[in-house]
Amino acid sequence: MIQHINQHKNHITALSAILIAFAFIANISGSSGLQNGALIVATAIASVPIFIKAYQALRLKAFSIELLVTIAVIGALFIDEYVESAVVTFLFLFGAYLESRTLEKTRSSLKELVDMAPEEATVIREGEQVVVPVEQVVEGERVMIRSGGKVPVDGSIVTGQASLNEAAVTGESTPATKEINDKVFSGTIVDSGYIEMIAEKVGDDTTFAKIIELVEEAQESKSKTEKFLDKFANYYTPAVVVLSVLVYILTRDLHLAITFLVVACPGALVIGAPVSNVAGIGNGAKNGVLVKGGEVMDQFSKVDTLVFDKTGTLTKGKPEVTDIKVFGNQSSNELLHIVAKAETISEHHLGRTIVKEAESRNLSLTHQTVEGEVRKGSGIWATIEDHRVVVGNRQLMQVEHIEVPEEVSYYAIDREKAGNTAIFAAIDGKIAGIFSIADQIREDAPRALAQMRKNGIKKIVMLTGDNKHTAALVSQQLGLDEYHAELLPEDKVELVKQLKEQGHVVAMAGDGINDAPAIATADIGLAMGEGGTDVSMETADVVLMADKLMQFSHAYSLAKATIRNMKQNTYFAVGIVFVLLLGVLMDSIHLASGMFIHEASVILVIVNAMRLIHFNRKRMKSEQNIQTAQVEV
Repeated sequence: MIQHINQHKNHITALSAILIAFAFIANISGSSGLQNGALIVATAIASVPIFIKAYQALRLKAFSIELLVTIAVIGALFIDEYVESAVVTFLFLFGAYLESRTLEKTRSSLKELVDMAPEEATVIREGEQVVVPVEQVVEGERVMIRSGGKVPVDGSIVTGQASLNEAAVTGESTPATKEINDKVFSGTIVDSGYIEMIAEKVGDDTTFAKIIELVEEAQESKSKTEKFLDKFANYYTPAVVVLSVLVYILTRDLHLAITFLVVACPGALVIGAPVSNVAGIGNGAKNGVLVKGGEVMDQFSKVDTLVFDKTGTLTKGKPEVTDIKVFGNQSSNELLHIVAKAETISEHHLGRTIVKEAESRNLSLTHQTVEGEVRKGSGIWATIEDHRVVVGNRQLMQVEHIEVPEEVSYYAIDREKAGNTAIFAAIDGKIAGIFSIADQIREDAPRALAQMRKNGIKKIVMLTGDNKHTAALVSQQLGLDEYHAELLPEDKVELVKQLKEQGHVVAMAGDGINDAPAIATADIGLAMGEGGTDVSMETADVVLMADKLMQFSHAYSLAKATIRNMKQNTYFAVGIVFVLLLGVLMDSIHLASGMFIHEASVILVIVNAMRLIHFNRKRMKSEQNIQTAQVEV
């Protein structure tokens, strides 16, 4: 029965409006009996959903706004104020209808994401193409996607080439070219081309499904302001009832006490903060920025110090081998072959770069098990063809008691001063060569850092495991305040702790895997990783899906704008309550007009929050146009 009434709330509101209109016509024609009858019926009909919600709240021992309206309506009927009782109940229901419609718009970003979710997939089963619901795709199956189709699951391309629109995942409208062995993600669209892929993550495990889940959870989570207002409302609402009773005792004016009860409803105060939170998080999701809740948004807005990892964060994360210097009788290809075999046990980006270089030179790397060990933050050792191979930085050479001749040391320093990372390779205890690996600074890094300084960042620090010469060069080019080089993961954690102890509110940005301890230590952990790695999406407070620093700038300015909007709504709501109460005491605001102003204030705070949906829209579009132009050039 209750559910049935709630489903027809809009019909009840419309019927109430018709009865009030009929009462108005009856008044003009001089039929007071018909007028009062229509108003009483309108009040009775419109009161039902209000009374039900008030009763449900009371059962939970909560004082709701509906309870205040219920008391006011009963009082109005008691003193024969039928016009006001009918208008108050109608306005309350109509206001609730407008609130739900406008609140839907604040959640539009999430709805758009859900609508982008693929529903069907074309898979190859027993040699035939079969169209199945996306939830029936099995891990390991071969999936086909033609031009215009949506990628149904996460996986790797095994056949074909295509241009993909990845806006649903990364927020970037610029198409990305994908070919064999490239990763593709559920929810992205094949603009042109044809691909076949192997399903690696299906159902709720896909990146797109996780994005939707994270945004839903984030929009439901509460900021400190919201939690405070919830507690405040628990005391404020019963206090209003007590004050209304005092007003009646002091004035003996029941109409004044009822009006006081209605205008003091904290509607705009209660809804102002949550709707800002929802709109802000929705804007972020639409632009490839996942902010995990209102409390994160609140803390992020207070950040004054940024700490960056270098490789893959300030730089592109696509290093290349620029030189192989051999110190011995081997050729560069022979040394590369041995070192690349050793590096197959490593997941580090520099190790993968060496392996990639060997593959590009068509050097065969057997995939048999390699005996060895990864030394976190410094390199690896492995046994290759009965030789002990050690590959890494200077610190690892010292730990392994491998002597570095002056000639080798000077060469390494020269390469580092030129912006390269020098990787030492030793075979059987002797230096065999140096691999020079270089990465490029991101094109958007200077612009993004300048914008964040403009928005309130006071200090920018770079922490890297790379050598001090390369670190100094990057720091100088980007105008950073500090840099610390040749660090182990635990050193990064210690430096983040020091910054916090100095009173800074710190955001740490890294790749979400190697920098996980430092990211977890910072006040705000921010992970950059295209497509969002499992680790980054689970551990970081903020995830940048497009792996671009301009998204970091957008996330920071969005956090500040969201909290500012939340405060605007709170101040406005409190101000309206004071104005209304003052108007009641001066006898210039009455029951119906008070309810009208109250509902209008609720709509206004929602409309104000909705501005966040389009926050920075023009700037983000401009940035994407610049990126598109760069791609075309």
